[in-house]
Amino acid sequence: MGNIKEFLTINHNKLEILQKGRNGIPIIILTGMGCSFDEWHNVIEILCKFNRVITFHRPGLGESEIRNEVRNTQAVVNDINELISLLGIVEPVLLVGHSYGGLCAQHFVKMHPEKVAGLVLVDSTSVDLKILDELDTPVLNEGTTDEIWMEKCKSYSQMNEEQLREIINPTLSIKQKQLPYDVQQRLLSFQTKPCLYESMHSEISCWKKDADLIKNLGEFPDVPLVVIGRDKEYAIRLGTEEGLPESELRLYEEKWQVLIMSQVNLSQNSKLIIAQEASHSIHLDRPDIIIEAITWMFKE
Repeated sequence: MGNIKEFLTINHNKLEILQKGRNGIPIIILTGMGCSFDEWHNVIEILCKFNRVITFHRPGLGESEIRNEVRNTQAVVNDINELISLLGIVEPVLLVGHSYGGLCAQHFVKMHPEKVAGLVLVDSTSVDLKILDELDTPVLNEGTTDEIWMEKCKSYSQMNEEQLREIINPTLSIKQKQLPYDVQQRLLSFQTKPCLYESMHSEISCWKKDADLIKNLGEFPDVPLVVIGRDKEYAIRLGTEEGLPESELRLYEEKWQVLIMSQVNLSQNSKLIIAQEASHSIHLDRPDIIIEAITWMFKE
């Protein structure tokens, strides 16, 4: 099977699906909030040599349709469940969830433990994410609270692509610029679609309620688990280079790391990896770490 992008109707939405590879345990990758699966190009290219890799754009992302609906982690759980059924997957899958995708993965594994062979959380949003709001970080919070992001997303969702291109002036990170040219072009286009911001508005408005719900769903199943966290000192260094106060960055990054490390306790069969020289985008900065984690998972 080559690099196959297709569309499947899942829970009344036409979703953009990417599949590559045909052998081994199926791997389903759940991307972060507002993130394209194209960012995972390097990881997918390696994994597909030995496994069937599946990822998709949630409603509103990329070319996936979105209706007037609530987009929360339960909706993502329903989408994954339907996707597994439509693709005829009968064996348990390996779930890889980054950031918000990790929160969705935690929800799925609690709801459908029999369908999950293992879980890799990549700098995943914590079910205790509310704790971050209690930190005394006024400069970091400037323009980045949920309320401000929701207001911005609502405004963006009402614009057309040309207006968004002017306001956002889409750019690529250094690591994104190292991806193939066609992937780079898709990533630039991805940022200028109004429905992306409609989806993000809904996800942001729900994610703290979702976190509480997931936390109270009951015991986490004892599946093999790898928790990958970003490099605290590297993240602080990047932030100070952007002119942010080191004291606030350190406070935030230390608390973030505590939340990441606490995820190791979700399963008795778990492993923690701190990805050196990696930011939140570990899949771009250190794809080798994710491959290492999945290799360990298969041994387990």
